[in-house]
Parts: sequence; C-alpha cells; structure tokens
Amino acid sequence: MSRIPRATQTPQERVLLCGVRFSDVPPFDDEDLSEAAGLVQAAEGVVVGEGIIQRMQRPTPATLFGSGKVIEIGQEIGRVHPDAVVVDNELSPAQGRNLEKAWNVRIIDRSELILDIFARRARTRQARLQVELAQNEYLAPRLRRMWTHLERNEGAIGARGPGETQLETDKRLIRRRIQDLREELRTIEERKQREVRTRAEQFTIGLVGYTNAGKSTLLNRLTGADELAADMLFATLDTRTRQWRLSDGRTVLLSDTVGFVQRLPHHLVASFHATLEEALHADLLLHIVDAAHERANEQMKAVEDVLRTVLRGPREEIVVLNKADRVGDPVALAGLERSAGESSILISAVTGLGLEDLDARVRDRLDAQSRLVDVYMPASAGRLDAQIRSICTPLEREYVEEHDEVRVRVRLSDGQAGFLRRAAGPQVRFVAVGGDLREGPDEAAAIAAPSRPPRIEGGGPDRVSAAGT
Repeated sequence: MSRIPRATQTPQERVLLCGVRFSDVPPFDDEDLSEAAGLVQAAEGVVVGEGIIQRMQRPTPATLFGSGKVIEIGQEIGRVHPDAVVVDNELSPAQGRNLEKAWNVRIIDRSELILDIFARRARTRQARLQVELAQNEYLAPRLRRMWTHLERNEGAIGARGPGETQLETDKRLIRRRIQDLREELRTIEERKQREVRTRAEQFTIGLVGYTNAGKSTLLNRLTGADELAADMLFATLDTRTRQWRLSDGRTVLLSDTVGFVQRLPHHLVASFHATLEEALHADLLLHIVDAAHERANEQMKAVEDVLRTVLRGPREEIVVLNKADRVGDPVALAGLERSAGESSILISAVTGLGLEDLDARVRDRLDAQSRLVDVYMPASAGRLDAQIRSICTPLEREYVEEHDEVRVRVRLSDGQAGFLRRAAGPQVRFVAVGGDLREGPDEAAAIAAPSRPPRIEGGGPDRVSAAGT
C-alpha cells in the first residue's frame, strides 16, 4: 500500500531572548522583552527559557554584555539548548562574532530579526527590493563571520597565485548589488511620486502609528476593505490606499502604512522611504495609538521620532486613541489623553465607538482646506457632472433657464478645483461664493458680478477664484 505524500512543515525555531538596557536611556516599551517575544512570534519562532536582561551604564565593546552575564547566558543556553539566541540590541560585527564563539550557537540581533520578518511579509516587487537592500546593507560589514571556513580561491590550472579571497569577492558583489538595488528603487520612487501627484484632486489621509496599533482594522472599518488585520507585529508591510466616503458624501483617500517600532533599524527607514511616500504627501495624518497598551506614551513618542526623520516639514495630524473597548485603567487613559493633546480623539475600530466623531473631525479639517464654489456648466455636460459627484456631494443644484446651464454649488479643495478646471470645457465657469473665501481683488469682483460671472481663464491649479482655480 502506497503512502500518501504530505508536505513537510519547517519546524519552529526555539529561541532564547536576552538584551541590555542602559541606565542613561529612557525605558523602552519592551523593557521586559515582551516586544522582542512578539517579534520572535511574528518570525514564526518559539521563545524558550527565561529571558535575561542586563542593566548597565555602557556596553562592553567586545561582547555587549559583561563577562559575568555572558557566562550566565551560556549556562541558560546549556540548560534549554535553543536553536538560536536573539539579542534585543543591535550588535556590531565583532560583538556578534565573539558571542557566537562564547556560546557556540547562532546569534540574531534585533535588526536581523526585524529584517527577517519584513522578508517574510514582502509581497510586492517594491517591498521585496526594499527588504533586499536593507538586508545587503546589514550584511555587508558582517561577511567575515560567514566565510572564516574558506581560504583563497585556488586549485585549478591558471587560478593559483595571490588571487582573491572569497570574502573580497563577496564584498565586491554585494556592493554592486546594493548599487543596482538603489537605482531600481530610485526609479520606483519617482514613479510613486508621480502616482501620488496624480491624486491631487483628492484629500489624502495617511494612517501612521506603532505596529499592531490597529491601523489596518480601522482602514477596513472605514472603507469596507478586506485587508489583513491580525494581532501581530508588522501584519502590514505594503502601503494600501482605499476610498473613504464621509458622512456628507465627500470622498477622501485613506492610506495604511507599515507600522513603526522603537529602535527601528536605520537600514529599513532608508530603504522604505518609497513605501512611506503616501504619508510624506498626505494632507492629514491620523496617528493611531493603542490606548490599551501599558506603555502607549512611549509608543507614541517613538512614532513621532521616526516621522521627524522622514517627513519633509510639519504635517497636520490628529492623534487617534484606538482600542478604547480594551482600556482597563481609566486613570492611565486620562493621562494618555493629556499627553496626546486636546485635539486627540478616543475610538474603537472594532466596536465603532467614536468613529462618528472621527468623521466629523476629518470633515472639519477638509472644510478648513476647502471653499464654496458655484460651478456653471451646460445642461448637457453630463461627464463633468459625474466627475463632480465622484469627488464630492453637491450642496445645491439649480437650472438657469436664461443661459441654459446648471449651477452646482460644491465645496472643493484647491486640488479638486484644479482637477475639475482641467477637465472642464470652455463653457464651464467657476465662481467663489462670498463669505466663505479669503477674498482677494479677483474674488471680490466675481462676487459683485450680478448675473453672468466671467469665464475662468489663466491661473494655476492651486487657486480658486473667479479668475482661476
């Protein structure tokens, strides 16, 4: 009797956790290695043994840990026999090499662990290239650890002599690959920037926040999307953009971005610059915070630190305190609200609590960047009428029999007005409504015009008035 073949599964690696905390640095969110354990779980590993933390003033140059702690961790390794040891710090190449010799086990530092998670989650070509670039930049100074068992390339006729070591060969190849990846990613980033600029007619909102704060769950709730939303770190890697129709009928674009963590490897911040392009050009940022987390304040600060390194100048931001349904300490929540500022809002993406208030807050921000405009168009301009309805909901609609045209009153942002002006024919006119516009000479003249406002001519796409939009 033949046996039915079954696919084998890769066994989970058993991992021992350890790390160093320095007294001159504020407490990390993962002070007790809980975040490191979450990262191991996201990498499909299993934590074994007791996590070991050493608190010290400054790192030991050779091994990071003190000599006594190296012996203690070695004894724990002998007791639980892990497949690898995760050091929840970034190790220098020499430190990693020395610890491997001392413990005789594979060493993985925090940066390498995060890179492994990103490699598992990358789906698009852009994400894969970004991960490969970050991995190569991380690997380049650490090649010596991987080739200590090889000597010079020799043995074949014509290949003897000084030659080139395998290490030197790989360094040259990896430098060339890094250069090629940067060139390809530069091309992708330029294309991404063009894509973002084509959405100028839409008000764009970027979801940013600490990993596992609930950004994808909120995106699904607001837009009806079905994106992966899991209780794990870095569930989202690729940026996703969906339409969110507000309660007044206007439509905005909502972009979910990769989550941040404290001590995010700088290789990732640099290589994922193109992925964050949505947030860089967003009209408004929603900073999602896990209000139920015991160290939400530290997570919030970590995100702000990363944003300062990638954003080109200030951005409008609303702090959204998510997971209100899971908050157990109202005193801690009150303190978090004070830290987040008066403009913060409390919601639950799962139960829907506070989403109406969030909708209203976004509409207020959209109103602040919009103005009332009357669009006069021929009654037969059905295509333009459909384009108007696709980006906003008309507030008034009137047929002007005298000129056989339709007047539609809408609230438009500068980008939307520019988009409609480019799509409109020569018979279409735009008139700013008095009292809702920061009036200049052109606007005042248009408002004073009695019956047939002048046709829009000239002007750039960033201006809405009787003379241009």
